[in-house]
Amino acid sequence: MKNIGYLAQDISIIHRQYYKDTREQFDQLKLNPTAACILLSVGDYPEITQNHVARLLVIDKGLATREIKKMEQLDYLEKHDGAGKTKLLQLTELGQQMVEKVQQIRTDWWETKFQIPGLKKDGPFVDTIETVVKTITDPIDE
Repeated sequence: MKNIGYLAQDISIIHRQYYKDTREQFDQLKLNPTAACILLSVGDYPEITQNHVARLLVIDKGLATREIKKMEQLDYLEKHDGAGKTKLLQLTELGQQMVEKVQQIRTDWWETKFQIPGLKKDGPFVDTIETVVKTITDPIDE
């Protein structure tokens, strides 16, 4: 059996190949990988804060701020006042359309990978990865 220490490298290889394979599609939407993930997060968590997005995706707050600003300019996202100084993020109608396109791009890519003999979408590895991610991102307190 391969040393489990290679798991991070293997995940990184999958990550890079995914973005290499989908780059043109995301370019057509004027999105980079980080922006696409931010849009999906806002779609999953309506009225999420910018800080929550940064923690959820384990990205720098400055990067989140820059990407959110770009998506506001593209009319994918809008901000509105929350409690106190909090700004809540919300998808625009165009942003919702982009979320659907991003989800389809991701689904299509993974569907091609799960056509490889021996791979299963509902295999135990998927649950394991989801559990590891959950331990990294939960709990996210506002």
